[in-house]
Parts: sequence; C-alpha cells; structure tokens
Amino acid sequence: MGSFLLTSIGFLSAFLLWTIAIRRIDVQPIGPLGSLVGFSSLNKFIHQLTGVHWTLYAITDWLGLVPLCVMLGFAIFGLTQWVKRKHLLAVDRSILVLGWFYGVVLAAYAFFEQFVVNYRPVLVNGSLEASYPSSTTLLVLTVMPTCAIQLNARIKSPVIRHRITLIIMTFTAFMVGGRFVSGVHWITDIIGGMLLSGGLVAAYT
Repeated sequence: MGSFLLTSIGFLSAFLLWTIAIRRIDVQPIGPLGSLVGFSSLNKFIHQLTGVHWTLYAITDWLGLVPLCVMLGFAIFGLTQWVKRKHLLAVDRSILVLGWFYGVVLAAYAFFEQFVVNYRPVLVNGSLEASYPSSTTLLVLTVMPTCAIQLNARIKSPVIRHRITLIIMTFTAFMVGGRFVSGVHWITDIIGGMLLSGGLVAAYT
C-alpha cells in the first residue's frame, strides 16, 4: 500500500510541476488564432513531424466512448448489487471505491475544460478547444487499467484473464498512440494526461 501511495504522490507532483512549466516555459503564440502554447519549440517540432490525420482523430474519438461504456457498465453492476442487497454499504467495497474514483476522474476532466492550459493545435469545427491534458488519454489510462484490475479479481480462469488483459492493453496503447499521431494534441498534452492518469490509478490501486 505504501509503495502505491508514494507512486501516486510522485506522479501527481510531476503532473503539477509539468503543468506549471507549460504555463511558464517557452510560451509562444504558435497555436491556431495565435493561441499561446508552452514548450512551443518542442510542441511545434513534434506537431510538424506527425502532421494532422483527421480519420485517425475520428476513429479515436468514437472509440473514446468505450471507456465511458465501461464506466456505465460498472455503475449498473454496482446499482444492481445495491438493489439486491438493499444497502449501499453492502455493495462490494472495490465497486464503491471505483465509483469514487470515476467521480474524481470526471471532476478532473471537467476542471480542465474550464481551466484552459492551452488549446489544440488545430481548430475543431472552426473553434478553439481546450487541449490539456488530453481528455481521451486521461479517460483511457484511468478507466481501462482499473477495468482490468476489476475483471482480473472476478475471473477465475487464468487464460481468460490473460486474454482480457492483453485486449485491454492493446486497446489502451492504440488509443494513446492514435491520439498522439492524429495531431490533434500537443505532445505536452499527452504527457500531462499520462502523468495525471498514473497518479490517479496508483491512488486507486
């Protein structure tokens, strides 16, 4: 337990320092409509390297519904336990903790929609959109690992557990990599999403 707590504190501290650095270091108006971007030299170089791939953006955008469906599925599972057992505290503790965890993830998501660190490197439907941290990266890297933890604790067959874990890992890697290559985020957005997710998942674990 202590090692996970230290890991969580480390990731969250790194995320906080990374966010402050983005607001202060090499901030230049390189974004659409002259929007300011931290680590502008690095971000511009990586963005020019990847380019923009709208098809990949659309695919990862639609697949971003998968973690939301996973969240809904566990919510229904917990609600079913609550109804059957007739008391909220009779619901599996891990499911109750997962519910709080999802609440924290969604709160972080909502916060950074309002507290804009920087905007996307491209206009979406002609408008600027908040870009930091990558919301898709945040959702995928928090929901899918905790999904694997839940399923591994409930599935008895080692073979099925291994296959499900492999599917989840492959999906997660594709989503994060796809979001990066699509060019709709700065590289600093992806890194920020990974740091925040790492801290939250370690805290949950």
